[in-house]
Amino acid sequence: MTRTGIQYEISAGDYRATIVEVGAGLRELWLGGRALGGNYPADQVTPKCAGCSLVPWPNRIRDGKYSFAGVDYQLPLTEPKAHNATHGLARWARWAGLAHDADRVALGIDLVPQVGWPFEVRCEVEYRLDAERGLVVTATATNNGDQAAPFGYGAHPYFAVGDTPLSDVQLRIPAMTYLTRDDRGLPTGQMPVDGTSFDLRELTPLRGLRLDDCFVDLLPTGGVGVVEIRAGDHGADLWWDDAVKALQVFTPDVLVDGPAVAVEPMSCPPDAFNSGQDLVVLDAGARWEAHWGIAAAG
Repeated sequence: MTRTGIQYEISAGDYRATIVEVGAGLRELWLGGRALGGNYPADQVTPKCAGCSLVPWPNRIRDGKYSFAGVDYQLPLTEPKAHNATHGLARWARWAGLAHDADRVALGIDLVPQVGWPFEVRCEVEYRLDAERGLVVTATATNNGDQAAPFGYGAHPYFAVGDTPLSDVQLRIPAMTYLTRDDRGLPTGQMPVDGTSFDLRELTPLRGLRLDDCFVDLLPTGGVGVVEIRAGDHGADLWWDDAVKALQVFTPDVLVDGPAVAVEPMSCPPDAFNSGQDLVVLDAGARWEAHWGIAAAG
């Protein structure tokens, strides 16, 4: 058994991918011999949350505390140095395989009532490869409990940049607003991107900009939005539907053996359990769904 559990390989045309049991994560994404994803070895513990599915909240909750329907809750602190509850409850869990075909795999998990989150939500993620469209992901959540539940979803894909230095990587992020943050990675306010280094609405080299920041007010406001990542002559596009309300962009100098760029589609920004911004409230029996994907460019 690898450290990321069962390995599900799928392919279509020149695309191939490996999805892992632990965290229902995207471990590899290739177009022919070119790495599109921030791929990592199967025998390695998932680095920097690479590819993981983040439920029932993405990113951080301040001090692990929140209130919902008049009740106060305390979650375990999974980022103890910063005193945050981070990336949900299923990042390190083994998701059950539901289906596995040549071009498709689906995994699911039941988030059971527990300390700090006494709700019952079923989450499923389907990864499908298409020879033309690339990777297509469908995420769903269904409230199987008898009370409303707060919910958020996020995914944590990384993109390979090859030998291109981060300063030469170009990004286009169609967002009108970014969140200011403190040294714990938590939002402190919102600012228009106009006139700032965060204005990446046109394809722009990173130069000295290093990001671990959230963008909201995504364009277009309905339909499908697209982030462009370009490294030399190659790159990738990440698209999403209107269920995605925020993008966390992270540009580490090292993922495995070099730099990478993470663009994380999220249904809500960090600490939404407290701010309420774009928080999904799943009534008993309600179902939520989102779609996003990755295609090669260049």
